[in-house]
Amino acid sequence: MGVFFQDVLGIKLVFNFTGLVVASCFYSLPFMVQPLQSGFEALPKNMLEASYIAGKSKLKTLFFVALPNIKPALMSAIIITFAHTVGEFGVVLMVGGSIPGETKVASVAIYEMVEIMDYTSAHIYSGLMVLMSFVVLLCVYIFNRQESHRLGGIV
Repeated sequence: MGVFFQDVLGIKLVFNFTGLVVASCFYSLPFMVQPLQSGFEALPKNMLEASYIAGKSKLKTLFFVALPNIKPALMSAIIITFAHTVGEFGVVLMVGGSIPGETKVASVAIYEMVEIMDYTSAHIYSGLMVLMSFVVLLCVYIFNRQESHRLGGIV
């Protein structure tokens, strides 16, 4: 796969930020699929059929009917995937390495701080990640709650 990206697309996948993003997308994809699947399964079929009867294509139905009506599931999928990617350690270290200013991320920085026994910095990084996770999950909760009230408790 790396050869294809290098030769055809001109993208080097190892030890750079682009490769880190591509690897994280592949690795985190399963965390996005489950919430989206649940959202699509909960979508009333007659809503999609009405769009088709109105002459809309499958693509227009997806973007203008289905996705707006599964907003809570879509937001949850995006947030869960983002949170998982931010905390990822293994893929980041293997694909991106730890190049300061290019591929060094918080999870790898925590690992390096613990390795050099700088526990104060590791605790600060960890605390910031916990705080960020809490804020992100609180935002998802508030968004889903507002959508639930807007839709009359259907969600």
